[in-house]
Amino acid sequence: MAKEVELSLKEGDKAPEFTVSTNGGGRISLADYKGKNVILYFYPKDDTPGCTKEACAFRDSYADFKKKDAVVFGVSTDPVKSHDKFVEKFKLPFTLLADEDKKIVEAYGVWGQKSFMGRKYMGTHRVTFLIGPDGKIKKIWPAVKPEEHAEEVLATL
Repeated sequence: MAKEVELSLKEGDKAPEFTVSTNGGGRISLADYKGKNVILYFYPKDDTPGCTKEACAFRDSYADFKKKDAVVFGVSTDPVKSHDKFVEKFKLPFTLLADEDKKIVEAYGVWGQKSFMGRKYMGTHRVTFLIGPDGKIKKIWPAVKPEEHAEEVLATL
């Protein structure tokens, strides 16, 4: 079971604004998506087992998210080049945000100490935010199971 992260943001808070580079060489701002439901899912690293399962689950449900007028963004601290390979390898239809300077992971409170096999390190926690059309956080999933997560988010929409 995924460990729940202590977050400073709460449901009902205004989602922190950002502008960031994306796969494919684009740039987006959260403000560009006002009036839509935005799914912002944070994940540790491109092309690793859990992150790939989660990305593919969002990919496989992507048409359903579009029907509900929702946009999906994956966010990690990987560079654009890594995102481009990940998108190509798994045919991901949604945009990945390259938060290399860690501004977004820090604003959303998902950057922190993790441990793996007894080793402690800093990294991105697997947390998802649903941001409503009004720019406020509608729901937060602080503990995510990669395979089932896209379905949980769809059910909430």
